[in-house]
Amino acid sequence: MKDRIKKYAQILWQRHKLSPAVQIQQRQLYLYYREKVQAGMQIPLNETGFRNFSQFEEDGLLLFIFAVTGMKYKTFVEIGSDDGVNSNCANLYFHFGFNGLFIDANARAIDRGRYFYGRYPHPWFPKPRFECSFVSRENINELLQKNHMKGKVGLLSVDIDGNDYWIWDAITEIEPQVVVIETHVEFGYNDIVVPYDAQNKFNDVHSVYHGASPVAMQKLGKKKGYKLIGANELGFNFIFIKEGSDNGYFPEKDLSELLTHPTLEAAFARFESVKHLPYEQPL
Repeated sequence: MKDRIKKYAQILWQRHKLSPAVQIQQRQLYLYYREKVQAGMQIPLNETGFRNFSQFEEDGLLLFIFAVTGMKYKTFVEIGSDDGVNSNCANLYFHFGFNGLFIDANARAIDRGRYFYGRYPHPWFPKPRFECSFVSRENINELLQKNHMKGKVGLLSVDIDGNDYWIWDAITEIEPQVVVIETHVEFGYNDIVVPYDAQNKFNDVHSVYHGASPVAMQKLGKKKGYKLIGANELGFNFIFIKEGSDNGYFPEKDLSELLTHPTLEAAFARFESVKHLPYEQPL
């Protein structure tokens, strides 16, 4: 009985996320932001977050960013998407007409995603594509080509708990307007990246030993022509925009402005357990 009640509650919650009322509210908010930005009002990005489909407050942050830049390219690529439901791209798909590609190595998650988007299809756009594949820097561009993703896209989201830095560095097939990518805050202000492992077996060494530090990720963004403008409240999902796409609206953030959450002190302390392991400074 409890399981049935829980399942029914989940269905109701999913329907609420997809409801016309939510879409109307978000589109009204988008137009409000557009009006205020064009009138010269400066709205802090970190005050615009909310969660509809995203794991944290990325849905609201992205809505505001696209209100500033305009939704010029309504396409997305999400790498490490799981089922594409608790996603940085789902809200844009259902409420703003984005379309694109979800990539994940978990076949069961991909099946769940196909089922969900089949059950709740967008009323006038085709369903997003799902690619079940283990992503490496050797195959990422081939996967994008295979799924007809090329050139300018609206959003790239990367969260694979390991080779995130190396995958973004390797991508050449697409040029995203906005990038959301996970950084490893446990590494603090050290300029380091865990060496590339094609098999992504970082946990075999240590659970803290994976990814790139905030410093290294910001430097990679600059190398690829992106400006760091924000992060989620916990500080580990960095948000970059293509230089020039905002006409200077967003100031480039210093890491000290983003790494402020009270939990980060304990996170920084965890670096002690892995500081003796090998790292790279690729830039």
